[in-house]
Amino acid sequence: MSVGKVYLIGAGPGDPGLLTVKGRECLERADVVVYDYLANPVLLGLAPEQAEKIYAGKTHGNHHIPQEQINELLAEKAISGLIVARLKGGDPFVFGRGGEEAAYLHARNIPYEVVPGVTAGFAAAAYAGIPLTHRDITTSLALLTGHERPERKLSSLDWEKLATGLGTLIFYMGMTNLKLISSELIRYGRAPETPVAVVQWATLPRQRTLVGRLDTIAEEVKKAGLEPPAVIIIGEVVRYREELRWYDNLPLFGKRFLITRPRAQATDFVVLLQQQGAETICIPTIEIVPPEDLAPIDDAVRNLAEFDSLILTSANGVEALFERLRANRLDLRCLAGVQLVAVGPKTAKALNKHGLQPDLVPKDYRAEGVVEALLAEGVRGKRILYPRAEIARTLIIERLQHAGAEVVAPVAYRTVRPQGKEEMIRHLLSAGELDALCFSSSSTFDNLLAMLGDDFRQLQGRVKLFSIGPQTSETIRKHGYQVDLEPHQSTLDDLVKAMVNYYRKK
Repeated sequence: MSVGKVYLIGAGPGDPGLLTVKGRECLERADVVVYDYLANPVLLGLAPEQAEKIYAGKTHGNHHIPQEQINELLAEKAISGLIVARLKGGDPFVFGRGGEEAAYLHARNIPYEVVPGVTAGFAAAAYAGIPLTHRDITTSLALLTGHERPERKLSSLDWEKLATGLGTLIFYMGMTNLKLISSELIRYGRAPETPVAVVQWATLPRQRTLVGRLDTIAEEVKKAGLEPPAVIIIGEVVRYREELRWYDNLPLFGKRFLITRPRAQATDFVVLLQQQGAETICIPTIEIVPPEDLAPIDDAVRNLAEFDSLILTSANGVEALFERLRANRLDLRCLAGVQLVAVGPKTAKALNKHGLQPDLVPKDYRAEGVVEALLAEGVRGKRILYPRAEIARTLIIERLQHAGAEVVAPVAYRTVRPQGKEEMIRHLLSAGELDALCFSSSSTFDNLLAMLGDDFRQLQGRVKLFSIGPQTSETIRKHGYQVDLEPHQSTLDDLVKAMVNYYRKK
Protein backbone atom coordinates (compact mmCIF):
# COMPACT_ATOMS: atom_id res chain seq x y z
CA MET A 1 0.00 0.00 0.00
CA SER A 2 1.37 3.41 -0.96
CA VAL A 3 1.64 6.11 1.71
CA GLY A 4 -0.83 8.97 1.49
CA LYS A 5 -0.10 12.62 2.13
CA VAL A 6 -0.85 15.28 4.74
CA TYR A 7 -1.73 18.85 3.80
CA LEU A 8 -1.22 21.33 6.64
CA ILE A 9 -3.79 23.92 5.55
CA GLY A 10 -4.24 27.39 6.95
CA ALA A 11 -8.00 27.84 7.25
CA GLY A 12 -7.71 31.59 7.72
CA PRO A 13 -9.12 33.64 10.59
CA GLY A 14 -12.80 32.68 10.34
CA ASP A 15 -14.38 34.19 7.24
CA PRO A 16 -14.61 31.14 4.91
CA GLY A 17 -14.02 33.42 1.93
CA LEU A 18 -10.43 33.97 3.09
CA LEU A 19 -9.42 30.35 2.52
CA THR A 20 -6.85 30.19 -0.29
CA VAL A 21 -7.65 28.57 -3.64
CA LYS A 22 -5.04 25.88 -2.99
CA GLY A 23 -6.51 25.21 0.45
CA ARG A 24 -9.89 24.65 -1.15
CA GLU A 25 -8.42 22.30 -3.76
CA CYS A 26 -6.73 20.20 -1.08
CA LEU A 27 -9.95 19.96 0.93
CA GLU A 28 -11.90 18.87 -2.14
CA ARG A 29 -9.76 15.76 -2.57
CA ALA A 30 -9.30 14.83 1.10
CA ASP A 31 -10.16 11.43 2.53
CA VAL A 32 -9.84 12.70 6.09
CA VAL A 33 -10.20 16.21 7.54
CA VAL A 34 -8.71 16.90 10.97
CA TYR A 35 -9.90 20.34 12.01
CA ASP A 36 -9.33 22.85 14.81
CA TYR A 37 -11.49 24.96 17.10
CA LEU A 38 -10.80 28.13 15.10
CA ALA A 39 -11.35 26.60 11.65
CA ASN A 40 -14.77 27.64 10.36
CA PRO A 41 -16.99 24.50 10.24
CA VAL A 42 -18.47 25.81 6.97
CA LEU A 43 -15.20 24.76 5.31
CA LEU A 44 -15.95 21.12 6.08
CA GLY A 45 -18.61 21.32 3.37
CA LEU A 46 -15.83 21.65 0.78
CA ALA A 47 -14.57 18.16 1.57
CA PRO A 48 -16.17 15.13 -0.12
CA GLU A 49 -19.33 14.00 1.68
CA GLN A 50 -17.78 10.61 2.44
CA ALA A 51 -14.59 12.09 3.92
CA GLU A 52 -14.02 11.37 7.61
CA LYS A 53 -14.18 14.54 9.75
CA ILE A 54 -12.28 14.52 13.05
CA TYR A 55 -12.49 17.40 15.53
CA ALA A 56 -9.17 18.08 17.24
CA GLY A 57 -9.93 21.52 18.65
CA LYS A 58 -8.01 23.03 21.54
CA THR A 59 -9.08 25.94 23.70
CA HIS A 60 -7.29 27.35 26.73
CA GLY A 61 -7.22 24.65 29.38
CA ASN A 62 -9.29 22.20 27.30
CA HIS A 63 -7.46 20.01 24.80
CA HIS A 64 -10.00 17.86 22.95
CA ILE A 65 -7.14 15.75 21.60
CA PRO A 66 -3.60 16.34 22.97
CA GLN A 67 -1.06 17.53 20.39
CA GLU A 68 0.94 14.31 20.60
CA GLN A 69 -2.14 12.29 19.68
CA ILE A 70 -2.92 14.66 16.79
CA ASN A 71 0.59 14.05 15.43
CA GLU A 72 0.09 10.28 15.69
CA LEU A 73 -3.36 10.52 14.10
CA LEU A 74 -2.04 12.40 11.04
CA ALA A 75 0.73 9.88 10.58
CA GLU A 76 -1.57 6.88 11.06
CA LYS A 77 -4.08 8.09 8.46
CA ALA A 78 -1.39 8.93 5.92
CA ILE A 79 0.43 5.61 6.39
CA SER A 80 -2.85 3.85 5.58
CA GLY A 81 -2.77 5.54 2.16
CA LEU A 82 -5.21 8.40 2.77
CA ILE A 83 -5.10 12.06 1.78
CA VAL A 84 -5.29 14.04 5.02
CA ALA A 85 -6.35 17.70 5.23
CA ARG A 86 -5.15 19.14 8.53
CA LEU A 87 -7.27 22.27 8.79
CA LYS A 88 -5.79 24.82 11.19
CA GLY A 89 -7.08 28.28 12.07
CA GLY A 90 -5.08 31.17 10.60
CA ASP A 91 -1.70 30.09 9.21
CA PRO A 92 -0.29 26.71 10.29
CA PHE A 93 3.21 28.14 10.84
CA VAL A 94 2.16 31.21 12.84
CA PHE A 95 1.47 30.08 16.43
CA GLY A 96 -0.42 27.12 14.98
CA ARG A 97 1.99 24.33 16.02
CA GLY A 98 2.17 23.38 12.37
CA GLY A 99 5.93 23.22 12.68
CA GLU A 100 5.62 20.47 15.29
CA GLU A 101 3.27 18.46 13.11
CA ALA A 102 5.50 18.89 10.05
CA ALA A 103 8.58 17.80 12.04
CA TYR A 104 6.76 14.69 13.29
CA LEU A 105 5.78 13.73 9.72
CA HIS A 106 9.25 14.50 8.36
CA ALA A 107 10.88 12.25 10.97
CA ARG A 108 8.73 9.36 9.72
CA ASN A 109 9.21 10.05 5.99
CA ILE A 110 5.54 10.84 5.51
CA PRO A 111 4.88 13.23 2.58
CA TYR A 112 3.36 16.55 3.54
CA GLU A 113 2.75 20.03 2.18
CA VAL A 114 2.17 23.32 3.96
CA VAL A 115 -0.61 25.50 2.54
CA PRO A 116 -0.29 29.01 4.04
CA GLY A 117 -3.35 30.82 5.36
CA VAL A 118 -4.29 34.37 6.30
CA THR A 119 -3.01 34.74 9.84
CA ALA A 120 -5.43 36.09 12.44
CA GLY A 121 -3.34 39.14 13.36
CA PHE A 122 -3.26 40.51 9.83
CA ALA A 123 -6.94 39.73 9.23
CA ALA A 124 -8.09 41.20 12.56
CA ALA A 125 -6.33 44.47 11.78
CA ALA A 126 -7.73 44.64 8.24
CA TYR A 127 -11.31 43.91 9.31
CA ALA A 128 -11.04 46.42 12.17
CA GLY A 129 -9.77 49.12 9.79
CA ILE A 130 -6.25 49.27 11.26
CA PRO A 131 -3.22 49.43 8.91
CA LEU A 132 -0.45 47.56 10.73
CA THR A 133 2.17 49.70 9.06
CA HIS A 134 1.90 53.26 7.81
CA ARG A 135 4.80 55.30 6.47
CA ASP A 136 3.77 58.30 8.57
CA ILE A 137 3.69 56.23 11.78
CA THR A 138 5.75 53.03 11.68
CA THR A 139 7.35 50.59 9.28
CA SER A 140 7.95 47.81 11.81
CA LEU A 141 5.74 45.28 13.54
CA ALA A 142 6.06 42.15 15.65
CA LEU A 143 3.86 39.07 16.05
CA LEU A 144 3.94 37.62 19.55
CA THR A 145 2.08 35.02 21.53
CA GLY A 146 0.75 35.84 24.98
CA HIS A 147 0.41 32.16 25.85
CA GLU A 148 3.64 30.20 25.60
CA ARG A 149 4.91 26.90 26.98
CA PRO A 150 4.42 26.77 30.77
CA GLU A 151 8.20 26.68 31.28
CA ARG A 152 8.67 29.82 29.14
CA LYS A 153 7.07 32.68 31.02
CA LEU A 154 6.12 35.98 29.40
CA SER A 155 8.63 37.60 31.73
CA SER A 156 11.38 36.05 29.57
CA LEU A 157 10.51 38.38 26.67
CA ASP A 158 12.79 41.32 25.97
CA TRP A 159 10.25 43.89 27.08
CA GLU A 160 12.59 46.84 26.63
CA LYS A 161 13.07 46.13 22.92
CA LEU A 162 9.37 45.43 22.46
CA ALA A 163 8.41 48.64 24.24
CA THR A 164 10.78 51.00 22.46
CA GLY A 165 12.28 49.27 19.43
CA LEU A 166 9.19 48.24 17.47
CA GLY A 167 6.18 50.13 16.18
CA THR A 168 3.13 47.85 16.09
CA LEU A 169 2.79 44.84 18.38
CA ILE A 170 0.30 42.05 17.68
CA PHE A 171 -0.36 39.61 20.50
CA TYR A 172 -2.07 36.30 19.84
CA MET A 173 -3.65 34.36 22.72
CA GLY A 174 -2.87 37.19 25.11
CA MET A 175 -6.22 37.87 26.76
CA THR A 176 -5.38 36.02 29.97
CA ASN A 177 -2.15 37.98 30.31
CA LEU A 178 -3.36 41.34 29.00
CA LYS A 179 -2.77 43.14 32.30
CA LEU A 180 0.79 41.80 32.51
CA ILE A 181 1.50 42.68 28.87
CA SER A 182 0.27 46.25 29.37
CA SER A 183 2.15 46.85 32.62
CA GLU A 184 5.44 45.44 31.30
CA LEU A 185 5.31 47.56 28.14
CA ILE A 186 4.63 50.70 30.20
CA ARG A 187 7.32 49.76 32.69
CA TYR A 188 9.92 49.53 29.92
CA GLY A 189 9.05 52.74 28.13
CA ARG A 190 5.85 52.46 26.04
CA ALA A 191 3.61 55.49 26.69
CA PRO A 192 0.55 54.73 28.88
CA GLU A 193 -1.72 56.54 26.38
CA THR A 194 -0.63 54.28 23.50
CA PRO A 195 -3.82 53.18 21.68
CA VAL A 196 -4.76 49.51 21.84
CA ALA A 197 -7.40 47.56 19.90
CA VAL A 198 -8.74 44.20 21.04
CA VAL A 199 -10.50 42.35 18.20
CA GLN A 200 -12.65 39.37 19.17
CA TRP A 201 -13.86 36.80 16.59
CA ALA A 202 -12.09 38.68 13.79
CA THR A 203 -13.61 38.54 10.26
CA LEU A 204 -16.87 36.98 11.48
CA PRO A 205 -20.18 38.85 11.80
CA ARG A 206 -19.90 38.49 15.59
CA GLN A 207 -16.63 40.48 15.52
CA ARG A 208 -16.26 42.99 18.35
CA THR A 209 -13.56 45.63 18.50
CA LEU A 210 -12.69 47.56 21.65
CA VAL A 211 -10.27 50.49 21.47
CA GLY A 212 -8.62 51.93 24.57
CA ARG A 213 -5.37 53.07 26.18
CA LEU A 214 -2.51 50.79 27.15
CA ASP A 215 -2.80 51.68 30.84
CA THR A 216 -6.54 50.95 31.09
CA ILE A 217 -7.27 48.39 28.36
CA ALA A 218 -7.23 45.35 30.67
CA GLU A 219 -9.93 46.85 32.87
CA GLU A 220 -12.01 47.95 29.86
CA VAL A 221 -11.85 44.46 28.34
CA LYS A 222 -13.01 42.94 31.62
CA LYS A 223 -15.86 45.45 31.89
CA ALA A 224 -16.95 44.81 28.27
CA GLY A 225 -16.87 41.03 28.77
CA LEU A 226 -14.54 40.35 25.84
CA GLU A 227 -13.10 36.84 25.91
CA PRO A 228 -10.88 34.70 23.66
CA PRO A 229 -10.44 34.23 20.78
CA ALA A 230 -9.13 37.74 20.35
CA VAL A 231 -6.14 39.56 18.88
CA ILE A 232 -4.48 42.49 20.68
CA ILE A 233 -3.03 45.28 18.51
CA ILE A 234 -0.82 47.87 20.22
CA GLY A 235 0.53 50.97 18.52
CA GLU A 236 -0.19 54.40 17.06
CA VAL A 237 -1.70 52.84 13.91
CA VAL A 238 -4.80 51.98 15.97
CA ARG A 239 -5.79 55.66 15.71
CA TYR A 240 -6.68 55.09 12.04
CA ARG A 241 -9.55 52.76 12.95
CA GLU A 242 -12.18 55.47 13.31
CA GLU A 243 -11.39 56.72 9.82
CA LEU A 244 -10.84 53.39 8.07
CA ARG A 245 -13.30 51.00 9.76
CA TRP A 246 -15.45 49.33 7.11
CA TYR A 247 -16.51 45.86 8.22
CA ASP A 248 -18.53 46.81 11.28
CA ASN A 249 -20.10 49.64 9.27
CA LEU A 250 -21.77 47.21 6.86
CA PRO A 251 -25.58 47.60 7.00
CA LEU A 252 -26.37 44.17 8.48
CA PHE A 253 -23.33 43.90 10.75
CA GLY A 254 -24.23 42.45 14.13
CA LYS A 255 -27.55 41.03 12.89
CA ARG A 256 -28.20 37.31 13.18
CA PHE A 257 -30.63 35.50 10.89
CA LEU A 258 -31.96 31.97 10.85
CA ILE A 259 -32.16 30.56 7.32
CA THR A 260 -34.82 27.86 6.93
CA ARG A 261 -34.02 26.86 3.32
CA PRO A 262 -32.41 23.47 2.64
CA ARG A 263 -28.67 23.84 3.07
CA ALA A 264 -27.89 23.08 -0.59
CA GLN A 265 -30.19 25.90 -1.75
CA ALA A 266 -29.15 28.34 0.98
CA THR A 267 -25.60 29.03 -0.22
CA ASP A 268 -26.38 32.03 -2.45
CA PHE A 269 -28.64 33.58 0.20
CA VAL A 270 -26.01 33.11 2.92
CA VAL A 271 -23.31 34.70 0.75
CA LEU A 272 -25.54 37.72 -0.04
CA LEU A 273 -26.27 38.28 3.65
CA GLN A 274 -22.66 37.84 4.73
CA GLN A 275 -21.56 40.40 2.14
CA GLN A 276 -23.74 42.86 4.04
CA GLY A 277 -22.13 41.90 7.35
CA ALA A 278 -24.83 39.58 8.71
CA GLU A 279 -24.33 36.36 10.62
CA THR A 280 -26.35 33.46 9.27
CA ILE A 281 -27.40 30.21 10.91
CA CYS A 282 -28.76 27.62 8.49
CA ILE A 283 -31.19 25.15 10.09
CA PRO A 284 -33.49 23.83 7.34
CA THR A 285 -37.14 23.29 8.17
CA ILE A 286 -37.68 21.43 4.89
CA GLU A 287 -35.87 18.70 3.00
CA ILE A 288 -36.29 18.01 -0.70
CA VAL A 289 -36.99 14.35 -1.52
CA PRO A 290 -38.22 12.46 -4.62
CA PRO A 291 -41.96 11.78 -5.09
CA GLU A 292 -43.33 8.55 -3.67
CA ASP A 293 -44.32 7.47 -7.17
CA LEU A 294 -41.73 8.19 -9.89
CA ALA A 295 -43.74 6.69 -12.76
CA PRO A 296 -45.61 9.91 -13.79
CA ILE A 297 -42.51 12.12 -13.95
CA ASP A 298 -40.47 9.40 -15.65
CA ASP A 299 -43.21 8.88 -18.26
CA ALA A 300 -43.21 12.64 -18.94
CA VAL A 301 -39.43 12.98 -19.37
CA ARG A 302 -39.33 9.97 -21.70
CA ASN A 303 -41.84 11.76 -23.91
CA LEU A 304 -40.53 15.33 -23.75
CA ALA A 305 -40.61 15.67 -27.54
CA GLU A 306 -44.43 15.57 -27.38
CA PHE A 307 -44.62 18.83 -25.39
CA ASP A 308 -44.61 22.39 -26.69
CA SER A 309 -43.51 24.03 -23.44
CA LEU A 310 -41.81 23.07 -20.18
CA ILE A 311 -42.56 25.22 -17.11
CA LEU A 312 -40.06 25.27 -14.25
CA THR A 313 -40.94 27.27 -11.15
CA SER A 314 -37.95 26.65 -8.87
CA ALA A 315 -34.34 25.52 -8.81
CA ASN A 316 -35.59 22.40 -6.99
CA GLY A 317 -37.81 21.63 -9.98
CA VAL A 318 -34.85 22.02 -12.34
CA GLU A 319 -32.67 19.64 -10.32
CA ALA A 320 -35.48 17.10 -9.94
CA LEU A 321 -36.09 17.14 -13.71
CA PHE A 322 -32.44 16.57 -14.56
CA GLU A 323 -32.15 13.83 -11.96
CA ARG A 324 -34.95 11.95 -13.76
CA LEU A 325 -33.33 12.61 -17.15
CA ARG A 326 -30.13 10.99 -15.88
CA ALA A 327 -32.03 8.12 -14.29
CA ASN A 328 -33.72 7.45 -17.63
CA ARG A 329 -30.40 7.71 -19.53
CA LEU A 330 -31.53 10.84 -21.39
CA ASP A 331 -29.72 14.12 -22.08
CA LEU A 332 -30.28 17.67 -23.37
CA ARG A 333 -31.11 16.50 -26.87
CA CYS A 334 -34.58 15.47 -25.78
CA LEU A 335 -35.35 19.13 -24.97
CA ALA A 336 -34.75 20.29 -28.55
CA GLY A 337 -37.75 22.26 -29.79
CA VAL A 338 -39.37 22.52 -26.36
CA GLN A 339 -39.99 26.06 -25.07
CA LEU A 340 -38.30 26.50 -21.68
CA VAL A 341 -40.17 28.74 -19.23
CA ALA A 342 -38.42 29.79 -15.99
CA VAL A 343 -40.39 31.56 -13.25
CA GLY A 344 -37.53 33.94 -12.39
CA PRO A 345 -33.78 34.60 -12.50
CA LYS A 346 -32.85 31.99 -9.90
CA THR A 347 -34.64 29.24 -11.82
CA ALA A 348 -33.04 30.56 -15.00
CA LYS A 349 -29.63 30.37 -13.31
CA ALA A 350 -30.32 26.75 -12.33
CA LEU A 351 -31.01 26.00 -16.00
CA ASN A 352 -27.81 27.82 -17.01
CA LYS A 353 -25.81 25.39 -14.89
CA HIS A 354 -27.02 22.61 -17.19
CA GLY A 355 -26.07 24.56 -20.32
CA LEU A 356 -29.56 25.85 -21.12
CA GLN A 357 -31.07 29.30 -21.60
CA PRO A 358 -34.79 29.77 -20.86
CA ASP A 359 -36.92 31.03 -23.75
CA LEU A 360 -39.24 32.91 -21.43
CA VAL A 361 -38.78 34.57 -18.02
CA PRO A 362 -41.80 36.66 -16.94
CA LYS A 363 -41.43 40.11 -15.39
CA ASP A 364 -43.52 38.97 -12.41
CA TYR A 365 -41.54 36.16 -10.73
CA ARG A 366 -44.61 34.23 -9.56
CA ALA A 367 -47.00 31.64 -10.94
CA GLU A 368 -49.27 34.52 -11.95
CA GLY A 369 -46.46 35.98 -14.02
CA VAL A 370 -45.84 32.67 -15.81
CA VAL A 371 -49.51 32.35 -16.69
CA GLU A 372 -49.78 35.94 -17.90
CA ALA A 373 -46.69 35.61 -20.13
CA LEU A 374 -47.89 32.34 -21.68
CA LEU A 375 -51.44 33.58 -22.22
CA ALA A 376 -50.02 36.60 -24.07
CA GLU A 377 -48.39 34.18 -26.53
CA GLY A 378 -51.46 31.97 -26.80
CA VAL A 379 -51.71 28.43 -25.41
CA ARG A 380 -54.85 26.97 -27.03
CA GLY A 381 -54.14 23.50 -28.36
CA LYS A 382 -50.65 23.36 -26.86
CA ARG A 383 -49.31 20.59 -24.68
CA ILE A 384 -47.45 21.87 -21.60
CA LEU A 385 -45.32 19.97 -19.06
CA TYR A 386 -45.22 21.39 -15.55
CA PRO A 387 -43.06 19.28 -13.17
CA ARG A 388 -44.15 20.56 -9.76
CA ALA A 389 -43.80 20.26 -6.03
CA GLU A 390 -46.28 17.94 -4.36
CA ILE A 391 -48.01 20.82 -2.56
CA ALA A 392 -47.75 23.43 -5.33
CA ARG A 393 -50.68 25.75 -6.01
CA THR A 394 -53.01 24.68 -8.81
CA LEU A 395 -53.15 28.18 -10.36
CA ILE A 396 -50.89 27.39 -13.35
CA ILE A 397 -52.73 24.18 -14.16
CA GLU A 398 -56.24 25.60 -13.85
CA ARG A 399 -55.72 28.86 -15.73
CA LEU A 400 -53.80 27.32 -18.63
CA GLN A 401 -56.33 24.49 -18.99
CA HIS A 402 -59.12 27.06 -18.92
CA ALA A 403 -57.35 28.83 -21.82
CA GLY A 404 -57.37 25.63 -23.90
CA ALA A 405 -53.98 24.06 -23.13
CA GLU A 406 -53.34 20.47 -22.08
CA VAL A 407 -51.24 20.59 -18.90
CA VAL A 408 -49.39 17.52 -17.63
CA ALA A 409 -48.26 18.21 -14.06
CA PRO A 410 -46.44 15.25 -12.47
CA VAL A 411 -44.97 15.58 -8.98
CA ALA A 412 -41.21 16.08 -9.40
CA TYR A 413 -40.29 16.44 -5.73
CA ARG A 414 -41.71 16.62 -2.23
CA THR A 415 -40.80 18.69 0.80
CA VAL A 416 -40.68 16.90 4.13
CA ARG A 417 -39.91 18.04 7.65
CA PRO A 418 -36.35 17.21 8.80
CA GLN A 419 -35.89 15.42 12.07
CA GLY A 420 -33.79 16.49 15.05
CA LYS A 421 -33.70 20.25 14.34
CA GLU A 422 -36.34 21.38 16.84
CA GLU A 423 -34.09 21.78 19.86
CA MET A 424 -31.51 23.88 18.01
CA ILE A 425 -34.17 26.34 16.86
CA ARG A 426 -35.84 26.32 20.27
CA HIS A 427 -32.52 27.15 21.96
CA LEU A 428 -31.73 30.05 19.60
CA LEU A 429 -35.17 31.58 20.12
CA SER A 430 -35.31 31.12 23.89
CA ALA A 431 -31.79 32.56 24.28
CA GLY A 432 -32.78 35.65 22.28
CA GLU A 433 -29.91 35.10 19.85
CA LEU A 434 -31.82 35.86 16.62
CA ASP A 435 -32.93 39.08 14.96
CA ALA A 436 -35.16 37.49 12.32
CA LEU A 437 -36.31 34.23 10.74
CA CYS A 438 -36.19 34.13 6.93
CA PHE A 439 -38.78 32.05 5.05
CA SER A 440 -38.43 31.22 1.36
CA SER A 441 -41.64 29.20 0.94
CA SER A 442 -44.89 28.39 2.70
CA SER A 443 -43.49 24.96 3.60
CA THR A 444 -40.60 26.46 5.55
CA PHE A 445 -43.05 28.26 7.85
CA ASP A 446 -45.61 25.44 8.08
CA ASN A 447 -42.88 23.02 9.10
CA LEU A 448 -41.45 25.42 11.68
CA LEU A 449 -44.86 25.56 13.36
CA ALA A 450 -45.13 21.78 13.22
CA MET A 451 -41.68 21.52 14.84
CA LEU A 452 -42.33 23.99 17.66
CA GLY A 453 -46.11 23.75 18.04
CA ASP A 454 -47.90 26.25 20.27
CA ASP A 455 -44.59 27.22 21.90
CA PHE A 456 -43.56 29.28 18.87
CA ARG A 457 -45.77 32.23 19.76
CA GLN A 458 -44.06 32.62 23.12
CA LEU A 459 -40.58 31.76 21.83
CA GLN A 460 -40.76 34.30 19.02
CA GLY A 461 -40.51 37.30 21.35
CA ARG A 462 -39.12 40.22 19.36
CA VAL A 463 -37.75 38.08 16.53
CA LYS A 464 -38.99 39.38 13.15
CA LEU A 465 -40.48 37.24 10.38
CA PHE A 466 -39.17 37.95 6.87
CA SER A 467 -40.95 36.44 3.86
CA ILE A 468 -39.73 36.08 0.27
CA GLY A 469 -43.10 36.75 -1.36
CA PRO A 470 -46.91 36.94 -1.28
CA GLN A 471 -47.68 33.22 -1.01
CA THR A 472 -45.30 32.73 1.89
CA SER A 473 -46.64 35.87 3.55
CA GLU A 474 -50.21 34.66 3.14
CA THR A 475 -49.30 31.40 4.89
CA ILE A 476 -47.66 33.24 7.78
CA ARG A 477 -50.66 35.55 8.24
CA LYS A 478 -53.09 32.64 7.93
CA HIS A 479 -51.57 31.22 11.11
CA GLY A 480 -52.05 34.54 12.89
CA TYR A 481 -48.51 35.90 12.70
CA GLN A 482 -47.26 39.25 11.43
CA VAL A 483 -45.01 39.52 8.38
CA ASP A 484 -42.39 42.17 9.15
CA LEU A 485 -40.82 42.29 5.70
CA GLU A 486 -41.62 41.22 2.13
CA PRO A 487 -39.69 42.42 -0.95
CA HIS A 488 -41.37 43.83 -4.06
CA GLN A 489 -39.98 40.96 -6.16
CA SER A 490 -39.88 37.36 -4.92
CA THR A 491 -36.11 36.83 -5.23
CA LEU A 492 -33.38 36.36 -2.68
CA ASP A 493 -31.50 39.38 -4.03
CA ASP A 494 -34.56 41.56 -3.49
CA LEU A 495 -35.14 40.11 -0.04
CA VAL A 496 -31.58 41.01 1.00
CA LYS A 497 -31.98 44.54 -0.39
CA ALA A 498 -35.24 44.89 1.55
CA MET A 499 -33.50 43.68 4.73
CA VAL A 500 -30.74 46.27 4.28
CA ASN A 501 -33.32 49.05 3.84
CA TYR A 502 -35.33 47.78 6.81
CA TYR A 503 -32.41 48.04 9.22
CA ARG A 504 -31.16 51.33 7.78
CA LYS A 505 -34.53 52.87 8.56
CA LYS A 506 -34.41 51.40 12.05
